[in-house]
Amino acid sequence: MTTARVPARIAFRLGLLALMAAGGLNLIAGGESAPLAPRPNVTPVLASDKGKFRILVGGQQAGREEFEINPSGEKWVARGNSEIQTPQGAARVIGTLELRPDGTPIRYEWSMQGAKKASSTIAFNGMTASVDLRLEGARPFTQQFTFNSAPVVILDNNLYHQYAILARLYDWDKKGAQTFSVLVPQEMTPGSVTVESLGKQESGGAKLDELRVKTEDLEIDLFLDGPRLMRIVSPSTNAEIIRE
Repeated sequence: MTTARVPARIAFRLGLLALMAAGGLNLIAGGESAPLAPRPNVTPVLASDKGKFRILVGGQQAGREEFEINPSGEKWVARGNSEIQTPQGAARVIGTLELRPDGTPIRYEWSMQGAKKASSTIAFNGMTASVDLRLEGARPFTQQFTFNSAPVVILDNNLYHQYAILARLYDWDKKGAQTFSVLVPQEMTPGSVTVESLGKQESGGAKLDELRVKTEDLEIDLFLDGPRLMRIVSPSTNAEIIRE
């Protein structure tokens, strides 16, 4: 099993995923991850939410997402499904993320239905993520990623409710620039983002809290009404995600 260290970049895409070009992935067969050790009870940083997003590219609707974030026993579960229009036709992406109350990821499952089918399960053990990937017409593969620093955040393609989780993990009392390790599962891409509060800003006729999310080559602006993610803007990709 190989271990990949984290480069300082992630992707933000709206189309079908680079994952479908499976020949470009460096994957080898591997084993299962060890079980997660229990942790003491902590005050939840997450907040229950449920809603829908419109996905716009160039001002035109390219898809929709429905999501729900709720506690489930001693953990939290964030579920989302997106319908995306692509040149190859409609594609549906489904993701289920299990988290500890402090926002630490436990397990993530995603699947995609469209011109091709793919699915994956990711198990987290401390700073290590073990990925089991299944592509239509190919043998299953496993790859392991080891992150250099906590916290680790899932930010998958076309599942934008996960940015609401990132916003909850940001320390609003401390403010300033804060760095998070990130995994983009559908692209098998680890990386990091820097998040910084820009304070209250006018957006859609309302005063909302703005967070700027930066990578090496991209800026994304999140607009929030308390814990509720209302809007995402990516100027460089001409993309906008708006809560209905």
